[in-house]
Amino acid sequence: MQRILDAIMASQEDEQSAATGDFANLEIPDHYRAATVHKDEVDMFEGMSTKEKDPRKSLHVEDVALPELGPGEALVAVMASAINYNTVWTSIFEPVSTFGFLERYGRLSPLTKRHDLPYHVVGSDLAGVVLRTGPGVTKWQPGTEVVAHCLSVELEEPDGHDDTMLDPQQR
Repeated sequence: MQRILDAIMASQEDEQSAATGDFANLEIPDHYRAATVHKDEVDMFEGMSTKEKDPRKSLHVEDVALPELGPGEALVAVMASAINYNTVWTSIFEPVSTFGFLERYGRLSPLTKRHDLPYHVVGSDLAGVVLRTGPGVTKWQPGTEVVAHCLSVELEEPDGHDDTMLDPQQR
């Protein structure tokens, strides 16, 4: 991880660093540290009021496997993130558990099946630097600084073409 951080910091000082392939040649670890919730704990707050549900009891900090990049995806070194209402709702499994969404998404294709796991990495907004890109990514390359948010839309249904919030696959 330190080599990734060093490359990012060096690119801040020398803007040509990203263009020389420094990021594309970095060794990427096979795991990373993440805050997660676990599928087998979804019912841990059953019968409690919202105010009684304590996210500290459901959140875990652990190493998780780095996912394989799929088409249209990018691997980003997260430099800043925040806790927002999505994170809090995920951690108290309210108003619904995110695992239901991930299970349905996992049924769409063999590629999306990778998201149906016994854990969910929390977080929905970030700023960081692209380390790798999957097939079909053309606007970003290793070294690109990005900001991301939680909206995911496949746009395979016509309903979402005018307003992505209306897409039936919007997550």
